[in-house]
Amino acid sequence: MATFATVQAIMAALPDAVEGVSFRTPSFTVRKKFICRLREADVLVVKVEDLLLRDGLLHSKPAIYFITPHYADYPAVLVRLSHISDAELEDILTDAWFAAAPKRLAKSFAERHESG
Repeated sequence: MATFATVQAIMAALPDAVEGVSFRTPSFTVRKKFICRLREADVLVVKVEDLLLRDGLLHSKPAIYFITPHYADYPAVLVRLSHISDAELEDILTDAWFAAAPKRLAKSFAERHESG
């Protein structure tokens, strides 16, 4: 079971990920671009690359991923932290970071990650 502390640990490993506040809840950005935020104690809003990817997550694992009507047209997914493994959370947050990060920063991180 993941917690917001798990989110913080994952984000600490990603370049230029900054913890802040969004809508009075803890959030993360990269160079002022949204990555994720805590919506409720057990629910994280996470940026996704596009709506097609989001819809795939919704259909493949509805116990973990969901949306509300508010997010219907926005490339984000809601994640139940109590239902997601740490490894899967790391994957989706890393993908969200890549979706938000400037291309040069993302390329540099990917190159270092591949060679290390």
